[in-house]
Amino acid sequence: MEEEINYASVVFKPKGPRPEAKNKEEVVYEEVKLHSEPAEKHSDINGMLCKAGPLPDKESEKRSCFKKLAYCFGIACVILSLGVGGLFVYIVSIHGLTSQLKSNQTALQEENYNLNSHISNLTSEKENLTRNLGNVTDQLSVFKNLTKSQSLLKDEIRNLMTEKMDLIDQKKNLETKIQTLETEKKNLTEQIQNLEAEMIQFNTSRAQWSINAYCRQQDSPRTCKPCESGWLHNRSSCYAVNNPDSAGQKNWEEARKDCSGKGSDLVVVADDIEKKNISGNSWGSSGFGGYWIGLRAKDGKWKWVDGSDLAYTSWMTELATDGRCVISVQHEGWKSVSCDVKQRWICEKAALSV
Repeated sequence: MEEEINYASVVFKPKGPRPEAKNKEEVVYEEVKLHSEPAEKHSDINGMLCKAGPLPDKESEKRSCFKKLAYCFGIACVILSLGVGGLFVYIVSIHGLTSQLKSNQTALQEENYNLNSHISNLTSEKENLTRNLGNVTDQLSVFKNLTKSQSLLKDEIRNLMTEKMDLIDQKKNLETKIQTLETEKKNLTEQIQNLEAEMIQFNTSRAQWSINAYCRQQDSPRTCKPCESGWLHNRSSCYAVNNPDSAGQKNWEEARKDCSGKGSDLVVVADDIEKKNISGNSWGSSGFGGYWIGLRAKDGKWKWVDGSDLAYTSWMTELATDGRCVISVQHEGWKSVSCDVKQRWICEKAALSV
């Protein structure tokens, strides 16, 4: 529906003499806007107010004006009453709506509280389920580890059984070997007994040989000397001067093996007296042809065959270069030559005390 707007017209007359109006029908109107009133109610009033004509006199004019004012005031009161009533109805409806909203709010708060409690319970249940899941996972992990350990134990048992069978076979082999060794032990014991008997016989023969070597049978009475026949005696040592021709000469290692076969070693010189004796017995030597002695270069030092270092450095002034050995040259002292050169040699061993 279209909004209906009605107007109330009020005529205000100025004080004092009335000015003449054109056509004697001039009327001043003021329109008042009315809301929510049907147009039909005020159609007659508007018609009455709008139909203005010339008034007969001032008195009737005043009464007419007062009537209009009273009528307008009454209409305004009605409108105000209607507005106040509508406002009261609106306030009552608002109050009811507010109460309803408060009630709804209370219900919603209670429902929210219940939901929060339910959420809290669900959260607690979730945590319990999570813990239970963790426990189950741990138990599953333990079970898996146990299963793995069981599998490893089974493998280990199989390996041990295999090792046991191997050990049984080894035991059998060892028992066979023990029996063989017992037989060999018995045979070796018999051989040792035979060798001991032979050794006793050999030692007896050797002692007799030593006596024959040091004691001359042709002497009467029989006399013994500190050195064997063919060896030179000097203080507590015996010396064998080996002076073969060039074909029978030996290098340093070969000469030492020859001395070892005679129960001796290449000569070790202890002092100047022995040095002069060795030099004097280096027969027919000269230049770089002399007699091997038991001195050679080892690890940058001159060492004797008994492992001792050369004590008198003035006896050998040449540098100790590996692969070099020393010869004694008659009347010329000692010289360093290659150990691979063929030379004559002198052996030494302890003299027999008689």
